[in-house]
Amino acid sequence: MSLLLRSVPLISLRSRPLSVATLSFCFFFQKLKTKPFSSARLCSTSASAASSPAADSLLSDPKHAQPLKESLVWVSRTKYCGDLSTDDVGKKVRLCGWVALHRIHGGLTFVNLRDQTGLVQITTLPDEFPDAHSIVNELRLEYVIVVEGTVRARPAESVNEKMKTGVIEIAAEHVQVLNAVKSKLPFLVTTSDDAKDTLKEEIRLRYRCLDLRRQQMNSNIMLRHTVVKFMRRYLEDRHGFVEIETPILSRSTPEGARDYLVPSRVQPGMFYALPQSPQLFKQMLMFSSFDRYYQIAKCFRDEDLRSDRQPEFTQIDIEMAFTPLEDMLKLNEDLIRQVFLEIKGIKLPDPFPRLTYTEVMSRYGSDRPDSRFGIELKDVSDILSKSSFKVFSDTLASGGIIKALSVPSGAKIYSNTALKRGDIYNEAVKSGAKGLPFLKVMEDGISALISSLDPTYKEKLLRRCSANPGDLILFAVGPATSVNKTLDRIRVYVAHELGLVDHSAHSILWVTDFPMFEWNSSEERLEALHHPFTAPNPDDMKDLPNARALAYDMVYNGVEIGGGSLRIYKREVQEKVFEVIGISPEEAEAKFGYFLEAMDMGAPPHGGIAYGLDRLVMLLAGANSIRDVIAFPKTTTAQCALTRAPSEVNPQQLKDLSLKIQ
Repeated sequence: MSLLLRSVPLISLRSRPLSVATLSFCFFFQKLKTKPFSSARLCSTSASAASSPAADSLLSDPKHAQPLKESLVWVSRTKYCGDLSTDDVGKKVRLCGWVALHRIHGGLTFVNLRDQTGLVQITTLPDEFPDAHSIVNELRLEYVIVVEGTVRARPAESVNEKMKTGVIEIAAEHVQVLNAVKSKLPFLVTTSDDAKDTLKEEIRLRYRCLDLRRQQMNSNIMLRHTVVKFMRRYLEDRHGFVEIETPILSRSTPEGARDYLVPSRVQPGMFYALPQSPQLFKQMLMFSSFDRYYQIAKCFRDEDLRSDRQPEFTQIDIEMAFTPLEDMLKLNEDLIRQVFLEIKGIKLPDPFPRLTYTEVMSRYGSDRPDSRFGIELKDVSDILSKSSFKVFSDTLASGGIIKALSVPSGAKIYSNTALKRGDIYNEAVKSGAKGLPFLKVMEDGISALISSLDPTYKEKLLRRCSANPGDLILFAVGPATSVNKTLDRIRVYVAHELGLVDHSAHSILWVTDFPMFEWNSSEERLEALHHPFTAPNPDDMKDLPNARALAYDMVYNGVEIGGGSLRIYKREVQEKVFEVIGISPEEAEAKFGYFLEAMDMGAPPHGGIAYGLDRLVMLLAGANSIRDVIAFPKTTTAQCALTRAPSEVNPQQLKDLSLKIQ
């Protein structure tokens, strides 16, 4: 069999008259009777082919512009490619789509036609329909065509079990090219998913329309649609939620990241801010008696990007009034449990496990713990308080802590050089650590690092770390925040490198009882850990700066997929929280006066949660980046490779906005 993948269009295609038999269901081909296909010659030039100066001048000179020989034609299909089956054998169909594959075998020409549902094979009958056969011979990859023909079963020896429609094919009777490819394709759509060399992301984003035709990208976008559709139906039909849109142009509020600002033309010198979340509006909807609100909300944050962040992202925003904490958690557990079951057939636990913020930071060093593997952190400050090792003694003397984790068989896997200068050492340095103390547990004892310890304390250290001969104990020292950051990074790195992660597992849990506030060392003040509208635990109201928050995060396989809280609904409590984070009454009135005023008019107890749709779909799709589940994402430099946004603007536009670029 000879396989011809034709990605570069011909200089000219042959033109033959098309004899069209009138079909009762075919409006399109009835139109062709008065305007035969031969009147529309298909001419295109390869991007790599050299063109003559004379031709270039004619094309660029409007005086020599030629009248259009092609008219625009709108056609309809009777079936989608991927929906055809043996039930359709013998039926006449009209299909529209893109040429995905083109090959010639035994004097016959075969085409795989692609649309959003999948592929189907088109074959030709040169003796019965010579015009269709001639046109199909001259097709190239990614041409847009319409095909009419009859569905028939493939011969047994031609069945393709790898295709959903591999047991049938279409015998083409009429074919027309609706649009030809006039440029060299930057990559082959059909084969790129199976290519050995990974297609560079910058090329994919630059030619995103082609990229979205790939089967994997099509599946990702359709999965996103399915998730949103299911969640809408669940919230509306089962629980009576109402979808309400909130403003995109609003005012700047303190929510942790920088705002995207929009200057006002009609109010010179004034700015809108794009919402980082609909936080205050959704709370005010609760004040307005809409008990159950949700929204597929666009949000914007001007922050440094990574694989699971975008400057504009989508939240599934949920808010409920008159809903206690347990009811809030149960409804959301049921929602996510149903999403995973319906979309991926995955059964999640009922109920979800819960860990407090204190527990996860102690055991994992992260408030987004991946519990698919069992390496846990241990605080060994008390044991090593007797050590003469200067790094340990100086850390404890300055009020720091010492934590450790044990790597199974790590003493044999990691050499001293790797631990002092290698990748694992570099991971510690990237987290901010100045070094990586380590201890190899050998059959004949342990290293000189803790040689000064009494044998009783040595045994106690090994027991606490659950360390056996051949294991490696890694230490981090310093303030609790930096220690947890270092060992969290090391823990995840080691688990993936040594294959300790159970990729078939689905670990989901709630993290609860977050602190209300955290210390901002650069500004030397407390700031809200989540946001300043989170309700404090009523039991902690007497010591508000150290209070726990009624906040909760949902974590799946080490990734936060949703987070929320019960909200403050009394003005006096809200003003106390503002005071703790350094917002004066005057500043509170200037920034949030409308919100505080609404609180005074009868705000009910309420709470909510927001899910990161992009992140959730990324996990369900098994993708490595949220850019793979967003139709037109930004790059890691917050640019659109397709449209070249952001871009310069006309000076007059700046003048209209009373702006001047320095």
